[in-house]
Formats: sequence, structure tokens, C-alpha cells
Amino acid sequence: MDLAQLTAAVDEGRIDTVIVAFPDLQGRPVGKRYSAGFFLSNVLEDGMEACDYLLGVDVDMDPQPGYTFSNWDLGYGDVLCTPDLDTLTELAWQPGTAMVLCDLTAHGEPVEVSPRQMLRRQIERAAERGLVVKCATELEFYLFKESFEQAAANGWRDLTPHASTIEDYQLLQTSRDEYVLGRIRREMVASGLPLEGSKGEAGRGQHEVNLAYDTPLLTADRHLVFKNGIKEIADQEGRAATFMAKWTMAEAGSSSHIHASLWTADDHPLMDDPTHESGLSEVGRQFLAGQLFAAEQLAWCFAPYVNSYRRYVPDSWAPTAIAWGQDNRTCGFRVVGHGAGRRIESRVPGADVNPYIALAAVIAAGLYGIDHQLELEPSYKGNAYVATDVKRLPFTLAEATDSLEESDVAAEAFGEDVRHHLANTARQEWALANRVVTDWELARNFERI
Repeated sequence: MDLAQLTAAVDEGRIDTVIVAFPDLQGRPVGKRYSAGFFLSNVLEDGMEACDYLLGVDVDMDPQPGYTFSNWDLGYGDVLCTPDLDTLTELAWQPGTAMVLCDLTAHGEPVEVSPRQMLRRQIERAAERGLVVKCATELEFYLFKESFEQAAANGWRDLTPHASTIEDYQLLQTSRDEYVLGRIRREMVASGLPLEGSKGEAGRGQHEVNLAYDTPLLTADRHLVFKNGIKEIADQEGRAATFMAKWTMAEAGSSSHIHASLWTADDHPLMDDPTHESGLSEVGRQFLAGQLFAAEQLAWCFAPYVNSYRRYVPDSWAPTAIAWGQDNRTCGFRVVGHGAGRRIESRVPGADVNPYIALAAVIAAGLYGIDHQLELEPSYKGNAYVATDVKRLPFTLAEATDSLEESDVAAEAFGEDVRHHLANTARQEWALANRVVTDWELARNFERI
């Protein structure tokens, strides 16, 4: 939807509300709802003000210490949110509502620690090298028969997945989910989001829904709207949907695999070289070598919570090995496609990622490989889960946080302010996790020690 279409829809009475939003550190849209007329007469030109604490809170919206951008000593002032009309979208599942995403400034300067700006900077760095990145994010989630309210009232215990059997590619079972999944597909397309399709996944009640590939900022913006829309549609149907990386150890984790490839500014693909044993061009090999080199350093960008690391289990479809293979799903990185479709799939990210930060990390890692002309190691053949000669991804949030704080890749690509902001987010999440006694600890230790 462009501005002229929005104005016409408001005049016709079809649109009465405009959501003005931006992504927070968790990759959630935060903002305000405006009457459509007020948006057109005021917010469109003047922007929206929002408290800068939104870039320094945890999942529970509690302000966290340690940030230099926003804190109590600085008084938690405002940022200016300027609508990016390229993101203007009519939401088919929210009648009468359009949504627009914003870029943030403070004191007239871009807010470098805002996720959208983090990704913009990496896109700019690629452009300085004559490169365009194209990418896509797969998105997996679990659907439950309980509503969000019922799940909370039950303490998130004894939940009932929407399917009693694994429904990976199973059409009979997924037809029973169509009253939710069908709405998701139809209403995303009606909202201008280029949805490819949906399928059952490797867990009971698990689904994968994919959008078409595009440039990174478009991909992240669509991911944001898409993920939030899935939750809203499920909620409207009295169902709950979770994007936790691992909601139970008894089921497969939920991923957000990222596919990425390099192109020239005039839209010529750069990844494919069928004459090389890897199937990748020189720049493609360097881009992948950067992913491997930075996998440990930037792991937090793909696994930002304690729960994220529950997903990295051998033989679970989630990777543990920092290795690459030709169409090998046991490796952290998989090379797939051919010709213009030749690309690298990172299987490292979970469904709980912030898409802006994850995509920024993919680009940053790849550019590091190009800038430093890293050599690509040979592909791994066989079962990388049992390999004894490959590095492993961090298995805890604490390990990933240490790696991020010491990361040369992050310092070079993001700058010290952004690296500190991300590392502090990781450090505070780990500190909060260590203030909780879990049900497992009670069951294991209450009587027996």
C-alpha cells in the first residue's frame, strides 16, 4: 500500500486505524495505534515520539542496567520515530487497520542501537563493496489447542499440541489445521506479504510457513509483521502459537533458517561456480568462510535466550557443528540451489531470533570473510553430529555472551557502541535466568539432597 492508496482507503472509510511501530531488541513490533485521519494530518509529517527505554528492556518490559544509550541517569528520554512509507501495509487480519514501520533518531542522528539501523548499516557496508545481499527467513512454530489465556492459566503445563502425531509433510493432518493455517496464508497474501506456502514440520503441532526471498531490510520487516500476525490470527481462533526455540525437550525445536546469496548492484548473481568443487564462486566461498569463522563469535545473534540453547541437540534437525556441507542437514551451514538460486542456508538461528539482528550478523560475518579473504575449508561429508574434528556451537547463553563480548567480528562490523548494547542485552538475560529456581531443580533436589 502506498500513501495515495492509504489516503483513498481512509476517505472511503475502509481504514480507520494506523499502527506506527518499530522493532524492539526482541524483534517484536512496539508502537502506537492512531486514528487514520490524525496519522495523515500529523504523524506522517512530524513522526511519533516513544520512550528510548524500549531499546533497553527485557521480554517482560523491565528496564535493564548496563546500557549507555538509555538508562535512569539519562532520564529515559524520547526517540523520534519517522515512518518509512515503503513498509506501509494493510493488515487483512485486523479490519480497518494499516501498519507502518519507523526509523529512529535521537538529537537528529540515527539511533545506531536500534535493530533496523543495525541492519541498515550492514546493507550499506555490503553496498560499499559493490554487493547486494538477498535473503529469506524460514519460520517454524508450534500450534496448540489451548488459547494463550488458557496456557497461562495452566502455568504453561499440560499443553495440547494441535496434532497428536508428527505432521512433517503430512497433508491429512495439516488439513485439520487449515482453519488457522489457511487464514495465515490467505491473509498474509492479502496484506501484500509474498508468502510461498506452508507445511507440517517435524514436531507434533509444528508448522513452517515461508515468505519469498528479497533484500535484507524488506525480509526483516516482513518477518516482523508475519510473525506477529501469526500470533494474532491464532489468538483470534482461540489457539496459542509459540516461536520458542524449544518448548519441550520431547519435540523438535523451532528454527528460523536464513538463506543468503550475493548479487551485483545491477542484479547479477554472484554465488555460483559449477567448475569449482564447492559449487561456489570465490566471493561465495569467502562469504561462507566468514559465516564459519564468526559462528561462535556471533552465536548470540542467532540464539538470544537461555531456551535457545535447548535446541542444539544431536540428531534433532538443529545443528551443533560449525561445519558446512553440500545439502547436508547435519551441518550448521548447508549449500543448496544452483545457478542464480545458489545460496547458503544457515541452520543455526532459532525461531526466537530478532530478524534484524540475525540478518545483520549474517551479512557482517560474510563481509568479514570477504574483507579478510578467508579460505573455505572442505565440505563435511557424513554425519556432523558425531564428528570429532569440527568445532561446536556454544551450548549455553553464558558461552555465547563471552564470545560476543570478545568478538573482533562484531567490533569491526557493528562498532563498539552496538557491540556493547548487544552484549549487555545478553549479559542481563543471563543474570535474570540465574535468579530463578526451576521446576526441574525442585523436583530433583527438594527431597533427595
